[in-house]
Amino acid sequence: MLSQSVCGTSRIVGFRFSLYPMSDQFVDVIKGALGETNTSKVWLKTDDISTCIRGKAVHVFDVAKAVYLHAAKTGLHVVLNGSFSIGCPGDSDGDSYMSVDDECMNEAALSHIKIEAPTQFALYPMNDSRYMDLIAEAIEIAKEKETISGGIHYASRLDGDAHEVFSTLEQSFTATQEKVSHVTMTVNIAANSPSRKKV
Repeated sequence: MLSQSVCGTSRIVGFRFSLYPMSDQFVDVIKGALGETNTSKVWLKTDDISTCIRGKAVHVFDVAKAVYLHAAKTGLHVVLNGSFSIGCPGDSDGDSYMSVDDECMNEAALSHIKIEAPTQFALYPMNDSRYMDLIAEAIEIAKEKETISGGIHYASRLDGDAHEVFSTLEQSFTATQEKVSHVTMTVNIAANSPSRKKV
């Protein structure tokens, strides 16, 4: 029982997410986004509620961004909602994906896509009394990248091009996991919202 309450040492990064296209074509958009994304360097499983991807951080964030951009480039209002995690107790399945190289499989095909990605994110350094300082450090990363646009209840707001927003998320998460063994980060990332307002 003790092992289940102790933060894990595995460096597998996971992202469980759901994609919500605001359209009656949602099945085609979701399947299309997943189908267009190269997932060869991550462990992936989809069920009737969500999709989980797991592997090295660089590839998990690469795939997450690719799924979002492939859905967003349809021009439909879409939302990607999910949680990143590292150091979860008992996370060991899929270790084979940790031995792949760091070359991103989706970046070249996505680099030309420019889409605004209004985002709400919340970072949770687990079981560490320095959590507020670590969160503040993540906010400084967002300030340096000029993507931070304000604090809101229970989250922080990012705005900007999707590539910069995802870079902010990845750098914030990666910097924190170098100091804390168990970290989670929740995200809500929208695109093409008809009710988009300046913040």
